[in-house]
Amino acid sequence: QVQLQESGPGLVKPSQTLSLTCTVSGGSITTRPNAWAWIRQPPGTGLEWMGAIHNDGSTYYSPSLKSRTSISRDTSKNQFSLQLSSVTPEDTAVYYCAARRTTVSLTTAEYQYWGQGTQVTVFS
Repeated sequence: QVQLQESGPGLVKPSQTLSLTCTVSGGSITTRPNAWAWIRQPPGTGLEWMGAIHNDGSTYYSPSLKSRTSISRDTSKNQFSLQLSSVTPEDTAVYYCAARRTTVSLTTAEYQYWGQGTQVTVFS
């Protein structure tokens, strides 16, 4: 069973860079599942797909966040990471890492494996 666990600071100041890491067990970020994504849920709103990294290392980003988002991976640790720059209070959300057995999808409901989520609050 694939398991994912998010980690990172829960508080970030405005204009700084938010950095989160997802540690994977029961699967490999270089083989299966194929797609590894970051998804967030701001308070009172629905899930928002932010971007993903395929097991071949290709990255995909939401057009609305592309200029501020970077997803990378550390294959030696079976981890992938999110960096979101120039954060504002509107970036306050629960952040999830998720995996999909097949190709990268922008539809959050198509991801079969999810971490428990981590709350990130942006405030000064």
